[in-house]
Amino acid sequence: MQKADKSQFLKERIEHISLDAFDPRPLVDAWSNMAFQARNAARAAAIYEMMLRDKDCGIMLCLAGSLISAGLKKVIVQMVQNDMVDVIVSTGANIVDQDFFEALGFRHYKGTPFVDDNQLRELAIDRIYDTYIDEEELRVCDDTVAQIADSLPPRPYSSREFLIEMGRWLDANGKKEESIVHAAWQKDVPIFCPAFSDCSAGFGLVMHQNRRLLKGEPTVSIDSAKDFLELTKLKLATRESGLFMIGGGVPKNFAQDTVVAAELLGEECPMHKYAVQITVADERDGALSGSILKEASSWGKVSTSHEQMVYGEATVLMPIIAGYAYHKRAYEGRQARRFNKVLEQAAATKV
Repeated sequence: MQKADKSQFLKERIEHISLDAFDPRPLVDAWSNMAFQARNAARAAAIYEMMLRDKDCGIMLCLAGSLISAGLKKVIVQMVQNDMVDVIVSTGANIVDQDFFEALGFRHYKGTPFVDDNQLRELAIDRIYDTYIDEEELRVCDDTVAQIADSLPPRPYSSREFLIEMGRWLDANGKKEESIVHAAWQKDVPIFCPAFSDCSAGFGLVMHQNRRLLKGEPTVSIDSAKDFLELTKLKLATRESGLFMIGGGVPKNFAQDTVVAAELLGEECPMHKYAVQITVADERDGALSGSILKEASSWGKVSTSHEQMVYGEATVLMPIIAGYAYHKRAYEGRQARRFNKVLEQAAATKV
């Protein structure tokens, strides 16, 4: 039997859906008169529209799960470009291993869960359920992060600061592939990855630090407490805020916790006024991904006035909920907050 080669698996690319590809308004309006998750999703779409039309509301988009590899990159880029999001809080995998990876010119490919994973390992192909990634290309992504770290003055950086440098690197090196990192850099939308080392960035920073430390030289490092302080400052700057959460985990909790952190800084801070979460997690095990938003109210994090849990998978529901507000043009007249500039100006004032 002829041995398979990598090209037999990496053939059909994952294509990213566009909010321009369809108009979900009739569907969502119909859902509002149905029951179960149809009505929940319709209410979530209405709440997200309310966030956008509330001119005092800063919107935090939280991303967990394998979203960009699954084809949602363009949706998020369009949200950034149209001022439908002011801050992104994400897992590092979405932003670095998937978005930055594709910005370098690489791709994710259609696969299947019904495959011999040992064979994939032999071919250096990584699998995310029914999606394939070339491991050798991921190593290029790791190394590029290390090169960026090597080029920076050695000091602690928030993940937001480091991701600004990644966006700047893409621009300077002519990487014009559609990218969340690049679009956010252009629009001064902060991206926070509170567990930044748990992704390709971590591998790159490990290489950077190891090389420098072997020579007795100072290194770039990531300061997660600085992440928390910066995001809390943005919550205080906007005061009224809304959360659009895809999945749960660290990004969900990190964004919610800014209310408590502000209070610990001695500042009065309102709970998040709006909150929508799309999840497949169950609340019964007590884990954060499935904890309902009403539970967060007991912690003083989320108001119960405009909150909605939607139980379903992100590749299906996110384009519909975001697309509803997009086609209703709820973002029109909304001012870009350019929160990266806000933080830079605040830092410069203290110097």
